[in-house]
Amino acid sequence: MGIIMINVDSISILHELLGCEKPKHPLISLIGADNVKPDIEYSNMSFMLNYYMISLKNDFDCDLMYGRKYFDFHEGSLIFTAPGQVLVPSGTYDKGKASGWMLCFHPDLIRGTSLWNKMSEYSFFEYDAIEALHLSDTEKEIVEQIVANIQAEYSQNLDVYSNDLIVSNLEVLLNYSRRFYGRQFITRNVVCKETVSKFEMLLKEQCTEEAIEHLGMPSVKGLAGAMGYSPNYLSDLLKKETGKTAQEYIKLQVLELARKLLLTTKEPIYCIADKLGFEQPSSFTKFFKVQTGVSPVDFRNRHIG
Repeated sequence: MGIIMINVDSISILHELLGCEKPKHPLISLIGADNVKPDIEYSNMSFMLNYYMISLKNDFDCDLMYGRKYFDFHEGSLIFTAPGQVLVPSGTYDKGKASGWMLCFHPDLIRGTSLWNKMSEYSFFEYDAIEALHLSDTEKEIVEQIVANIQAEYSQNLDVYSNDLIVSNLEVLLNYSRRFYGRQFITRNVVCKETVSKFEMLLKEQCTEEAIEHLGMPSVKGLAGAMGYSPNYLSDLLKKETGKTAQEYIKLQVLELARKLLLTTKEPIYCIADKLGFEQPSSFTKFFKVQTGVSPVDFRNRHIG
């Protein structure tokens, strides 16, 4: 029997699946692990989550397939999932061992607000679970206080100010999370430096004429996958450590190879563009001019002349 996919489109459906009481707000809910009472076994099911979820879980006897790997939630690990993510439970849920919570909110809650326009800045929603945010005790207290404020706000009688206050507290929570991730990158400095070195080496290997001919242009997704990271996490790590994103690294490496080919060969521009994986010579010319300020032809003429 294959895996059954269930689309979870609303907070109320989520509550029903988890055996919880009806939500107090249609677009946001804080669900404590001790309130989860599923009536059926979910081990042969996967769930497409069509809402945002921020979760802090401890000591679950139930692993989750999130992203590419199974993840055992440890104490103080904060996970962020965006709409469209798939979760696959594995094992059984033991209520006696469960602790923690998950804060779920529907995109409609923030649609049209300033937070809606900023969501792309919180790239950790696209991280894999193995790239979770590991909180210190102090950080955990801050997070849980903000979450308690959100719960208190949506649980009381709603008025014209309620949505603004809920959304503003969500934004504060996400801003603190971004800060704490910055701390995590810093405290793992040795690991980060090793990752940068490994990335640079891998990029050089994939950015040769031979490699591009066989594998195509290097991509952030391909490089991240080869290193066991999500694309967003790798780019954010590189940005914190070096000031450049993974895509900026790729552009610089491709540019370096382009310069080499322009100066050491007499091949026409369209041949060099093809070797570098550009579908059209015009795309290569545009790329080169944006990066250097001159066209490939002018660059070659200036230096060879």
